[in-house]
Amino acid sequence: MMNIVVRDALKSDLEEILDFQINMAKETESIDLERDVLKIGVSSVLEDSAKAKYFIADNEGEAAGMLMITTEWSDWRNGWVWWIQSVYVKPGYRKMGVYKMLYNHIKKIVGSSDELKGIRLYVDKRNVRAQQVYESLGMTGDHYTTYEWMK
Repeated sequence: MMNIVVRDALKSDLEEILDFQINMAKETESIDLERDVLKIGVSSVLEDSAKAKYFIADNEGEAAGMLMITTEWSDWRNGWVWWIQSVYVKPGYRKMGVYKMLYNHIKKIVGSSDELKGIRLYVDKRNVRAQQVYESLGMTGDHYTTYEWMK
């Protein structure tokens, strides 16, 4: 039985977020994250929501999933665009609409704000399942291709 509520992440969610991040990176991109480095990064976000913000899908005290939001200023739109990142749903909660609940929560916040103009995300090209989920919620990947340089 699911009774999921989407809420802002708390400092007490740190270890769960670390586990989610490590599992997500391994599953989606075959990357092994360094827990000590990740802990500093996640803690930094939990201390300063100007950097990013985590949302937790909470099932009666158990974290079922999460996502992180970062912001981008759009001069074209004179407002902020929220970027969805670090999406993870625990295996036992997959295909049960947990991501949809997280997404709809974010969409409601953006839709009711004059300052927020839209939602974007990027997805690994090999993660076809995630792309199908995003498209089923009305998002499109037709407009932009993301390029990066990482140190």
